Amino acid sequence: MKLLVLLLDLAGTFVFALSGATAAVRRRLDLFGVLVLAFVAANSGGILRDVLIGAVPPASIRDWRYLGVSVLAGLVTFRWAPSIERLKNPVRLFDAAGLAMFAVVGANKALEHGLEPPMAALLGMLSGIGGGIVRDVLLREVPLVLRAELYAVAALAGALVVVTGEWLAWPTTATMCGGALLCFGLRMAAIRRGWRLPVAPAGDAPRDDRPDARPRDPEA
Repeated sequence: MKLLVLLLDLAGTFVFALSGATAAVRRRLDLFGVLVLAFVAANSGGILRDVLIGAVPPASIRDWRYLGVSVLAGLVTFRWAPSIERLKNPVRLFDAAGLAMFAVVGANKALEHGLEPPMAALLGMLSGIGGGIVRDVLLREVPLVLRAELYAVAALAGALVVVTGEWLAWPTTATMCGGALLCFGLRMAAIRRGWRLPVAPAGDAPRDDRPDARPRDPEA
């Protein structure tokens, strides 16, 4: 089981690093910027997860393999970015895969550290969305979780499968694989079909009556 969790964690790190590096290449960052975005996207969620459950120092800092996998993904993306871009919407594809793996690993790790099932599911969701949030903030974009189709909800669904399986004493391997597949399937289906949570109705923009906010006469 420890080997399965490690493999899923490293696989999630790699695909999240690919999403961060691809986004960095699109913004024309240099090699160092690409590697930084790869590491940040791949490891921020896991670091936050480990800090919250008291597993310090976090695995992403303690184990060199996380850094190695992130750097490898960044170099691969930097060198073969045109080939990666031929995939249909590669950032969202890699992001969905990383989201699924991190959600189930985060929930499982939270359960191992004694968290109650509801909180373990929430921590699994947070573990999945954390890297994408930091990546988007660094690129000065509205985080994907706040504007995308069923992003955090998909991560929560995958994490709930893991905690439900633990509660019912189902095989952990099966529940983790099932949770990851559910999360990935929901995310990709939402992208293709445009499924999203309800959005607040648009209203008139609030009027700013401050004198310095009024348009000035161009001839003044």
